[in-house]
Amino acid sequence: MKSLSLERTSSARGGSGSGSGSFNLRNLSKVILPPLGGPSGNSQGHGGSDKWVISPLDSRYRCWETFMVVLVAYSAWVYPFEVAFMNASPKGGLEVADIVVDIFFAVDIVLTFFLAYIDSRTQLLVRDRKKITLRYLSTFFIMDVASTIPFQGLAYLITGEVREEVAFSLLGVLRLWRLRKVKQFFTRLEKDIRFSYFWIRCARLVAVTLFLVHCAGCLYYLIADRNPHREKTWIGAVIPNFRQASLRIRYISAIYWSITTMTTVGYGDLHAENTVEMVFNIFYMLFNLGLTAYLIGNMTNLVVEGTRRTMEFRNSIRAASSFVGRNHLPPRLKQQILSYMCLKFRAESLNQQQLMDELPKSICKSICEHLFLPVVKDVYLFKGVSKEVLLFLVTKMKPEYIPPKEDVIVQNEAPEDVYVVVSGEVEVIFFNGEREEVVATLGTRDIFGEVSALSDRAQSFTFRTRTLSQLLRLKQATLKEAMQSRPDDSVFIIRNFLKHQIEMHDMKVEDLLGESTGEHDGGNLLTVAAMGNSSFLEDLLRAGMDPNVGDAKGRTALHIAASKGYEDCVLVLLKHACNVNIKDAQGNTALWHAIAARHHKIFNILYHFARASAPHAAGDLLCLAARRNDVDTLRELLKHGLDVDSEDHDGATALRVALAEGHGAAARFLVMNGASVDRASLDGGDGAARPTVSPAELRELLQKRELGHPITIHDTPAVVRDGGSSGKGRHGRLPGARSDNAHWPRVSIYKGHPFVRNHSSEAGKLINLPGTMEEFKTVIGEKLKVDAESALIVNDEGAEIDSIDVIRDNDKLFVVPEEHLRRLASMDSVAAL
Repeated sequence: MKSLSLERTSSARGGSGSGSGSFNLRNLSKVILPPLGGPSGNSQGHGGSDKWVISPLDSRYRCWETFMVVLVAYSAWVYPFEVAFMNASPKGGLEVADIVVDIFFAVDIVLTFFLAYIDSRTQLLVRDRKKITLRYLSTFFIMDVASTIPFQGLAYLITGEVREEVAFSLLGVLRLWRLRKVKQFFTRLEKDIRFSYFWIRCARLVAVTLFLVHCAGCLYYLIADRNPHREKTWIGAVIPNFRQASLRIRYISAIYWSITTMTTVGYGDLHAENTVEMVFNIFYMLFNLGLTAYLIGNMTNLVVEGTRRTMEFRNSIRAASSFVGRNHLPPRLKQQILSYMCLKFRAESLNQQQLMDELPKSICKSICEHLFLPVVKDVYLFKGVSKEVLLFLVTKMKPEYIPPKEDVIVQNEAPEDVYVVVSGEVEVIFFNGEREEVVATLGTRDIFGEVSALSDRAQSFTFRTRTLSQLLRLKQATLKEAMQSRPDDSVFIIRNFLKHQIEMHDMKVEDLLGESTGEHDGGNLLTVAAMGNSSFLEDLLRAGMDPNVGDAKGRTALHIAASKGYEDCVLVLLKHACNVNIKDAQGNTALWHAIAARHHKIFNILYHFARASAPHAAGDLLCLAARRNDVDTLRELLKHGLDVDSEDHDGATALRVALAEGHGAAARFLVMNGASVDRASLDGGDGAARPTVSPAELRELLQKRELGHPITIHDTPAVVRDGGSSGKGRHGRLPGARSDNAHWPRVSIYKGHPFVRNHSSEAGKLINLPGTMEEFKTVIGEKLKVDAESALIVNDEGAEIDSIDVIRDNDKLFVVPEEHLRRLASMDSVAAL
């Protein structure tokens, strides 16, 4: 069985490094959500992994990608400039820069053969070298190579001449192909919440506008420069010898014309002088209409409509940031809030759960079987469980993505859900009141929250995600429903849980089962009793397990429950007829364990049952305490009203045993508390006294007792509970003999039938219970002023009381006079009608 994969560590949470669990807002853009039921998307992908493959989410590649965007922007700006103003033949620094840029572009082509990609269909990271190569060759490779080749440089190497034909200029247009990298760069920035979406969008629109203005200006100058009548051009009319003018003046003039025309200002100082320029102006102004529509439409349709979800997400982020600032929340809470909202946005964008909810139940069941069943069937709790139950559970599970450092279950909380870890890591943290300590780490196919679900207890630890984790959430009620509907599978689940608890608490199965026995069911029963889980205990006993099975030391489940003070478990065991008088290897019964641990309530319950099957139970307990010279236990037993002269199954009293064993302290205590010296048989025989207590000392003790020397037992004797399988009987007098200083039980008496009494009825009286029924009725007549001889005495359930022996301590009794009986009879007749 796969264990909890707990990795013990003594490091506290505050001292742990970031490690793989580091997660901040900067890394949100690098998150790839794993598929439902699959491993982490950042570490696994189609086709396995290769150490030479570069992840597009790697920070170093992101820096390279940003650098390439800068080079693309430079190349896109400089190419129209070189064609228009330098006849496509740059000189000096621009020529060197172009060569360097082309070299970097070539390096980028080589790196792309090693660059993993995200499959547009599955949204998963593909790291297979073969798939990466085939995809690149079939998509962007040809255009990337064409946009990188220096055609003029190759022509120069081949012909030895610098070629400035139009064909080479047109081939240079291929450089603009790499502008798609700039588009991808801005798209990524728009989704990065570290930057303002408004300013990123504005920067994108401004960049598009300036680039088009630049291209239009360069092309308009190129038309004038190639015109044979340069004085009859838009720039020649203003600057006759414009070719002799500085490059700065010519470029500024071209940009000035382009901007004034695009904005429809048109001052008239620069205007078309020939037909070609007029035609160009016509098309440029028409193009400007489209550009203006693009700018306006982009600010409205794309921002408002096309990015509505993004805007809503950004608004929620802004509202959350405002909430954090207004309420002065610590940075850790701020990061948790923002991380949760970001992951929720990403998960909702995939529409996975929404799609599954819309599908028919049969299809959804098949999907869950494919996605979740391979994970759930390997969870330790479900080992051996039938496939039908597993299918029922997986169809009820809901996948959730939890950001790092998120508390899924808090210590001392009673959660309503059970969680299965599909991917990621979850820390098990214990808070000791001063600091948090990470005691374990859960991984894939581990489960948490089952302790609360199966044992009805609060969680002892906090479960906090260490990394981005995918969890399967299952309602505890669903798990219990599955267990109730399939008892056979319920037994497997219980056994797996108990075995796991044994391993977790470093318990040895041999200690529970004994060296020569292989009864696993007995070990389960004893483990449940040791855990105090009465509901589990009930299920195991109903399944037919023996309640009297013992461990290697002879302890039964009753011994364990009594010693630990688990009253509910004791009642369940008594309900299933366990043997109260079984002794362990040291001769101790469950009664002895209860009184030794000072669990008085449990002792009362067990003593009442023990007396029914073992008349000498009181004597056996007192003699055992005397044999062990345990004065404290003797004192507790006498406080519970046990007769100090009770005999054990051999006919010996506690005083006789104490004297025979030579335990002076126990003998003195018993004598001072009324033990009969005569019944101790001190004149010889097997029980002859040892010289620990001399006859003179005994006579002195008897004189002190007869003179009224203070007795050590001052407490009111406790009472035992009435029998019954449910363990909910009433408290009553201790049957049998009691010491002389014991108090009579007290009962409450009320006038009127319990079914007709209300808040306005006459108050009752608290009295000491007399010894006979006649005396009791006399007291009732005096206290309640009724004719008790003709009245009916009932309990709170309406049952008639006809004997003083069935009345217990603290009982509530009701005296029903004749007029009340007549009223009840009339009510019954009306109800019959």
